[in-house]
Amino acid sequence: MHELCTDIGYVSINKKGELLCGDHVEQVQQADGSVVVVLADGLGSGVKASILSTLTSKIISTMIANGLTLEDCVSTIAATLPVCSQRQVAYSTFTILRITDNAEAELIQYDNPHTILLRRGKHVDYPEICETIDGKNIYKSRIPVREGDVFIAMSDGALNASQGQLLDLSWDRAAIIDFLETMYNDSLTAKTWAAMLVGECERLYGGQAGDDTSACVLRLRRREVVNLLFGPPQNREDTNKMLSLYFAKEGKRIVCGGTTSELAAQFLGKPLDTSMPLYLDPEIPPTSKLEGVDLVTEGVITMARVLDYAEDYVHENRLYMDWSIKKDGASQIARMLFEDATDVNFYVGRAVNEAHQKEGLPITFNVKMQIAERLSKLLETMGKRVNVSYF
Repeated sequence: MHELCTDIGYVSINKKGELLCGDHVEQVQQADGSVVVVLADGLGSGVKASILSTLTSKIISTMIANGLTLEDCVSTIAATLPVCSQRQVAYSTFTILRITDNAEAELIQYDNPHTILLRRGKHVDYPEICETIDGKNIYKSRIPVREGDVFIAMSDGALNASQGQLLDLSWDRAAIIDFLETMYNDSLTAKTWAAMLVGECERLYGGQAGDDTSACVLRLRRREVVNLLFGPPQNREDTNKMLSLYFAKEGKRIVCGGTTSELAAQFLGKPLDTSMPLYLDPEIPPTSKLEGVDLVTEGVITMARVLDYAEDYVHENRLYMDWSIKKDGASQIARMLFEDATDVNFYVGRAVNEAHQKEGLPITFNVKMQIAERLSKLLETMGKRVNVSYF
């Protein structure tokens, strides 16, 4: 379980006044386990640029998914993409990054700012071979990878931020490298890396981007399992089976729900500490403590907040500062699932909580199931391996 895996995240901002982004990112998981990421930047901005970048990335990723070599893909797309008669540049530029066996990175770049590689927090130069295809200079690299390597690909909007309202002409590739090295923390996710870089570009633009700006980050990390127990089983006689399977799994453990935590405490033969924690949030029920479990929280209210955070995370990621530092149960679950985990195992009990029915709370069995199903889908969108077991 300790093999390396890829953590991929990307963030984009649109050019001021445009509803669509002219950059587009596609991911492909190949049958041999290789991971391919394509970042394309369409000429200009708005609808036209969005269509061009989407077509370019889709064509490349589709060809790769159908077994064509990267060389065939690049030759086809380079020969296909026309050149603008006025600007004398191609209608779309692209960066392709493929990780094979979590051991080697294959990097192919055409007219995008060259990808930055951080290793142990420091910039590393890598070899490049330039090949001319249909008059277009294509740069190719093969790089042995190590745990912790971070690849940062970007569109030219990142460099054009030097022309923003702050007019920081010193903002170039070297300045971006300095910024990334200064911000380095080996616990940062790929999405956070991308958000930090694009956020700094947005600051230089003064909140009014003069160009579509995207960052796509791929990070090599070790697998980490998080197991989440949510609700008691529908049939009480299945309690021992459910808890035995849950506690047999390696990895971190989260238990959600009052009744569920009591059952877990009985199974472990340990006392459940429900004394008030030092940190309290008026909107989220307090956490508890149980030896053998990393985090014990309330159930549906807490998980509903986690679902809100997950919905935001895969889209705008505007709520990052809400959950990344707070200590309530929902924020802690969000950090463990979104940042720590590569693999998530859900153990979801189908029992109806009688206390909720007696108190007339609008929390139904369907609500719990919907939270579990939607959250698992969002985690898969984040690139997690997710397994859901119902009891």
